[in-house]
Amino acid sequence: MGAMDWGVGRYESTAQQLFPAAEALVQMAAITPGERVLDLGCGTGNAALLAADLGGRVTGVDPAPRLLDVARNTAAGKGADIQFLPGDAASVPLADASVDVLLSVFAVIFAPDVGAAADEMARVVVRGGRIVLSAWIPGGAISEMNGVAAETVRQALGAPTGPQPFPWHDLHALSTLLAPYGFHLTLEERRLAFTGPSASEYLDKERRNHPLAVAGLAVLEPRGEADALRQRMLEILESGNEDEDGFRVTSRYVIATARRVGGTRGGA
Repeated sequence: MGAMDWGVGRYESTAQQLFPAAEALVQMAAITPGERVLDLGCGTGNAALLAADLGGRVTGVDPAPRLLDVARNTAAGKGADIQFLPGDAASVPLADASVDVLLSVFAVIFAPDVGAAADEMARVVVRGGRIVLSAWIPGGAISEMNGVAAETVRQALGAPTGPQPFPWHDLHALSTLLAPYGFHLTLEERRLAFTGPSASEYLDKERRNHPLAVAGLAVLEPRGEADALRQRMLEILESGNEDEDGFRVTSRYVIATARRVGGTRGGA
């Protein structure tokens, strides 16, 4: 989340690929009927809809107006009573201590200000509540491909090298971030497969649809650098392909559960 406009392209395609991870995360959250649930960085509403199916009183928050519209329309079509609001991890439009369960499927991990995100999550989650989020584990073909693409765009823009991203997948780092608010952390590793008829077709679909890819191409195509990057990305995917008859690469991720057992910062 943050300055990146996740409404460009068609994130719907990515959301469909991530749906199994949303299912796993919501299952881990063990939502009970009547619990107040926040899907932070809800995108098209995968986790929000699943939580509503379990009887949660759900609010989805996302900075991308177009994705909020997609989520609202999907919820309306399913008859789900979900409130969708604009906002981001550094500015959650909910009252203090108003959330029993905060979900975030590969969303808060993009927050540019990690400290502000932690403050806001702690502010809205009640004592005895929980945060359940998913985060990628670095490594694998998708991670390598995305890293190469990001570095290519950075160099094209002449932007300085940024700081190392916060390791949301790391138990010690997460505990250091959230323990001062009274959260106790546990992690469980999961895997998610990305598939397609071929590496080339998968890559071209991502380039047409994924918001980061669409934004990157807008930088690289006028400079004549997009084709060279595509070739490098294709080599990475083909090298990591696990299916000799098609395309499949597996990415590792964690589901982190932070249960609030005490603390003096934020919440009520």
